[in-house]
Amino acid sequence: MRFLALVMGLVGLPVFGADSPVRLGNEVLVAENFRVLAGKRVGLLTNPTGVNRQGRSTIEVLRGARGVKLVALFAPEHGLRGDLPAGREFTNGVDQASGLPLFSLYGPGPVRKPTSAMLKGIDALVYDLQDTGVRSYTYISTLGQAMEACGGAEVEVVVLDRPNPLGGLRVEGPMLNPRFRSFVGRWEVPYVYGLTCGELARMINGEGWITNACKLTVVPLKGWKRDMTWRDTGLPWVATSPNVPRADSVLYLVATGMLGEIGGVTISMGRDMPFQCVAAPWLDAERACAQLNGYGLPGLKFEPVHFTAGGGGYRGKRVAGAQIRVTDPAAAPLVAINFYSLEMARKVGGRDLFAEAVKAGRRFDMFDKVNGTDQTRRALQAGKSAKEIVAAWKPGEEAFRARRRPYLLY
Repeated sequence: MRFLALVMGLVGLPVFGADSPVRLGNEVLVAENFRVLAGKRVGLLTNPTGVNRQGRSTIEVLRGARGVKLVALFAPEHGLRGDLPAGREFTNGVDQASGLPLFSLYGPGPVRKPTSAMLKGIDALVYDLQDTGVRSYTYISTLGQAMEACGGAEVEVVVLDRPNPLGGLRVEGPMLNPRFRSFVGRWEVPYVYGLTCGELARMINGEGWITNACKLTVVPLKGWKRDMTWRDTGLPWVATSPNVPRADSVLYLVATGMLGEIGGVTISMGRDMPFQCVAAPWLDAERACAQLNGYGLPGLKFEPVHFTAGGGGYRGKRVAGAQIRVTDPAAAPLVAINFYSLEMARKVGGRDLFAEAVKAGRRFDMFDKVNGTDQTRRALQAGKSAKEIVAAWKPGEEAFRARRRPYLLY
């Protein structure tokens, strides 16, 4: 068994086992004999991440539960199988494996929340999705939208809680300005918000961020502590979407996701290492790393990298730059890397990527939506340094820490 686990880990497959110090909400549900779902007709919002530590899906678990009738499945962006690329909509259908109706919450129209027809005949909608702890990741938008629909239809929402892979202490980045509310930034939280999905659901309900508050039940984690990042949980990681294949991919998503909205054509972020690199044909790898390491950012190390770009504006070309290494996930200031990387490109490569994007007529709608504000763009336009941009987030971060306190479960 140990040999099999080692082989699976080496080839990048999830390693399922029973030695995790953390018990997932879906495992607590079983341990409590499905008490909160007894006698109810249930809809399940899930994808491949909705599994227990042995890799058994919550679909299978609920289908076999006595006293529980699973009647429908719901899927977020990337689909029930988690294999659809970002932004690709999909339609309703039937899940071939279970024979259950499958409703799309990322469908054309657009459809982003359950309709009354989808919720007909359902007493409780169960949410079991692993998110990333990043505001722009759409699973949490789907969560709140589903809560709002269920509130209007008098359907209970049951959240099977899961760890925030970035931990419960990390609060980083710009706050959402409601003027920039979108599906990639729906709730008034920082870019990295340090809540589990259950805690966030409590906050969405409690703060009145949805028109119809719902009856909400959170089945909590056992053994999870706020200072735990994913590697501390002992749990296997299942890809949350095609570009987040490993647990550490979440760290790099935060580190360069915003940068991609500016320099996605002029910067390559890794071929087999999604979001992990800052590289271009016009960068010197040694100098790029010297500049980034010189900022003294804790918990981070930047190492020279050379590779052939697999996409973007440099597909098939050799690029050089810095590979990001997170040596201490709890200490590393991840969101800041986006802006220190922009500064590095200017100082080392002589390229002002933001100014070039402006000159090329690139639109910044998505950049503003991901940031949840236009203040970051205005700071870049004014020539503010990375240090100044990062410092400007602090008041919002501190205010949010106080505002979230009543909703914490751990």
